[in-house]
Amino acid sequence: MAFYKKIRTYDDTEDIFEGSKRLKSIHYPNKKKRIAENLLTLRHDLRQKISAKNSGNLIVGSWNIQNFDNGIQRLDESNHYIAEIIDCFDLCAVQEVRDNLDALERIMRLLGPNWDYFVSDVTVGDRGNSERMAFLYDTNRVFFRKRIGEIIPENNHVARNPFFAAFQSGWFRFTLCSTHVTFDSDLDKRRAEIKEISDILLRRAMDDREIYIFLGDMNIKSNDDPVFVSMRDEGWNVKEFGSTTTGASASKYDKMAFTEKANHVKYESHGSYDWRSSVFRPDEEDYFERVKMAMRGSGFGTHHMNNYNHFMGLEMSDHLPIWIELKTDYSERYLNEMIS
Repeated sequence: MAFYKKIRTYDDTEDIFEGSKRLKSIHYPNKKKRIAENLLTLRHDLRQKISAKNSGNLIVGSWNIQNFDNGIQRLDESNHYIAEIIDCFDLCAVQEVRDNLDALERIMRLLGPNWDYFVSDVTVGDRGNSERMAFLYDTNRVFFRKRIGEIIPENNHVARNPFFAAFQSGWFRFTLCSTHVTFDSDLDKRRAEIKEISDILLRRAMDDREIYIFLGDMNIKSNDDPVFVSMRDEGWNVKEFGSTTTGASASKYDKMAFTEKANHVKYESHGSYDWRSSVFRPDEEDYFERVKMAMRGSGFGTHHMNNYNHFMGLEMSDHLPIWIELKTDYSERYLNEMIS
């Protein structure tokens, strides 16, 4: 369960930082009350839409959190909302973690001591965008099987090396691989990257007799793109996440797929989560205008508050989190197999 003790320490101000440099302090009336009320609304909404964590099944999430963090730090309330959403998952792959890990460590403190994480190395160069990938997991629900690394394809055309780790939850053993595919204007380059990675993972799944889950920001809009048709033909179950997985456009960039031929897996449900019905709602014009006015003269408001979608991208993300629910208790099937 996410921790809320820090909320008691807030007064009606907000310190704005760029890295470790404090830019200014802004007036934030009823800050403590606003965050508490919004967290209650968010908790209720999450229980309605992602309620399976209490069922004993495994909830695997994936979230591209835009520029996490690069430059101006997110507001305190944004960090609480991000932590609350991640806490609904047992395990969450996060893309676009930047080289400075301060933002990630703030979220980990809010998640509490039962949560742990791994991060990949920074991918250098223009295509890599100085990004890392991370796995955050609830140690009460998932344990790490001491196998972790980056996949480096033979031709090495990928923008950011996919990050993988082996986990277990209950009876369910699996390997998770997270990716952030190149945003090259040539779609065939994006397809080639996805195909090369998925082929490697499928071979490993067959060799290991283990479920592999391939997820992340794949930067392909359509669920019926030829690369996903090919993956399905070869033995991947590629899930669709509605009309969009991005906040400002109808792009289905975020995907999850799992191998089915290599071993048995019991799929239960999946979905994406749009927090905009609970926190930072589009109808809160008075709130955004107040923040915008307070930011003036800080070197912050001019680029941070251009419009609602821009604000959402920098405070929450320009992507929605996606998730999948899988069964972890195979004990009865195991016993029945011995009888038969």
